[in-house]
Amino acid sequence: MSNYRIQKGDTLSALAARFKTSVSALARTNHISNPNLIFAGKTLRVPGKGDSFEPSKGTGGSKGSGGTKGSGGTKGGGQVEGSGGAGPGSATPAMRKLAAAGRAAAMSIGGYNSQGLCATGVSRAIQNAFGVKVWGNGNQIDNNLPRDKFKQVNMSLEQALKIPGLVLTWEKTSTRAGSIYGHTAITTGDGRSSVSDFIERNTLGAGGRSGLKIFMPTV
Repeated sequence: MSNYRIQKGDTLSALAARFKTSVSALARTNHISNPNLIFAGKTLRVPGKGDSFEPSKGTGGSKGSGGTKGSGGTKGGGQVEGSGGAGPGSATPAMRKLAAAGRAAAMSIGGYNSQGLCATGVSRAIQNAFGVKVWGNGNQIDNNLPRDKFKQVNMSLEQALKIPGLVLTWEKTSTRAGSIYGHTAITTGDGRSSVSDFIERNTLGAGGRSGLKIFMPTV
C-alpha cells in the first residue's frame, strides 16, 4: 500500500492507469462512493504498491478541466479521459471539419457579436459536420452529445484552445442568461478564439465562467 496526494486535474481513471490498478480498486480502498468526484489535496491510498508516489508534474489541471473538486471540476459527467493524444499538430480530419463548420455557423448567425444563441451555433456546426442534431442549451449540450461520436477529455482551457474542433461547455457564466443557461463553443485552434453563434476573439480572457467540460470528436 502506498499514498499519493491528489493534484488538480487528476481523475480516478487516469490515476488507476498510472498505478496499474483499477478504478473500482481505488474507490473501494479509499471508500469513494462517486468515482467521478475526487478532491485535490486529499491522500489517495494505492493498493498493491510498497512506496509512496510523488505528485505527477505538469498535470495542467485547470478550472473545470476534469473530475477533481478543488480545481473547479464539475460533478459527474462520466469517465474523463486524458487528452486522448490530441495536440495542436495532431487534430483529426473530424476535428478540423467541426472547427470549420463552427466558424461558418458563427459567421452566419452573429459574426463577431454574440446573439445569445451559443447552443444554436454549436448544434448547427455539429449537424453540418457529422449529420447529428444535438439539443439543449449551453449547459445541457454536454449531456446530449452522442458518446459514440464524442468523448470527454481532461485538459486546461489554454491547452484546448490550441486544438481545433473541441466542444467546450460551461455550466455558468457571469451574465444573467449565462447563470441559467451556461455557454458552449467550439475551438478554432489558434490558441485564443472559439466559435458558437459568434466568433469570440479572446476566450481565455472571458471571466466569470465555471464548470468547464471539454469534448473531442471521435468519428
